Amino acid sequence: MLSRRAVLGPLAAAGAALALGDARLQAAVQSDDGGWTSLREAAAKRGILYGCAAASYQLRNDAFATLLGREAAILVPEYEMKRGVVEPQPGAYDFRGADALFTFAQRNELAMRGHPLVWHKRNPDWLEGEVLGTRKERLLTGYVDRLVSRYRGRMHSWDVVNEAIAPADGRPDNLRNSFWLKAFGPSYIDLAFTAARHADPAATLVYNDWGCEAGAPDNDRFRTATLDFLESALSRNVPIDALGLQGHLLAFGTQVDQRKLRDFLEAVKALGLRILITELDVDDSGGALDTGVRDRAVADASRRFLDVALDNSATVAVLTWGLSDRYLDSPGLRASLMGYSPRTLPYDSGFVRKPMWQAMGDAFASRYAAWR
Repeated sequence: MLSRRAVLGPLAAAGAALALGDARLQAAVQSDDGGWTSLREAAAKRGILYGCAAASYQLRNDAFATLLGREAAILVPEYEMKRGVVEPQPGAYDFRGADALFTFAQRNELAMRGHPLVWHKRNPDWLEGEVLGTRKERLLTGYVDRLVSRYRGRMHSWDVVNEAIAPADGRPDNLRNSFWLKAFGPSYIDLAFTAARHADPAATLVYNDWGCEAGAPDNDRFRTATLDFLESALSRNVPIDALGLQGHLLAFGTQVDQRKLRDFLEAVKALGLRILITELDVDDSGGALDTGVRDRAVADASRRFLDVALDNSATVAVLTWGLSDRYLDSPGLRASLMGYSPRTLPYDSGFVRKPMWQAMGDAFASRYAAWR
């Protein structure tokens, strides 16, 4: 295993700005590899899985269900595998939402991801007090075993531990001062991954986080902390197979620094890990109200990010956190009165392709990274 310090180095300057087509004017794009009519198809030509998050209630919309089955090759539950939904009371499990998504995935030949097994958020009200009061490891490992065993052999990958890094909390190891850490120390991460591996040896086990994507000093610190974390875990033989890079981007704000991101992803690859983009979306608030301007900014941010991510051979999947703007949270009364509604995903609320769809497809179809 190589240390990141052996592979980090200067890179060539970033290329010219990207020229992005309007998705609403093109039903397909031609590349050297032929035409494509869906993100699923475009990604497959690159050897990548494209998919997205969805919720079971969304499948009641026939038009959306048809769109999802055509565009996605892999599906992740938006909220129906979060512990607050799965185990609202101790030992009382509810798999109805997750099972409905599995049924849809099987019918449409989609792979599935599990998200998340261990997180400091979206837990049932009883859990934190019970963990801190008893410090029973089974409250962690038993839950991991129950979920992973239920879907053994049917899950492409699991986000085993989600967002465990928080440099702002001030710990020397940069770990988040969560109730899991307070109860079990850093070993809770080892316990979670080991339990998941025992429950399903074939699934890809992912550490999932955000903060490494953009180019600000705080992102530099987060990238360093993430690499330190991964190196330490792997040195202890924690069975981490991949890094999940969430990919929450800004259309108007701190942008992706392509060279910094390239360095970081090369260092992750050098550790022997795969890379998944797990929750890609682009926050378009804080900028122009003009829809065309915002759509173009969202598309440009997506392309800048994906050109670097896809240039790394360790990247195996790209998932957006949703497929259509229809199911995004309301922007609030003041923003609505100003004429703003979020446009952060590949399809608008009427299931019409947006420039982000085009930019993503172009990134998948491009044989060489446009930013070089």
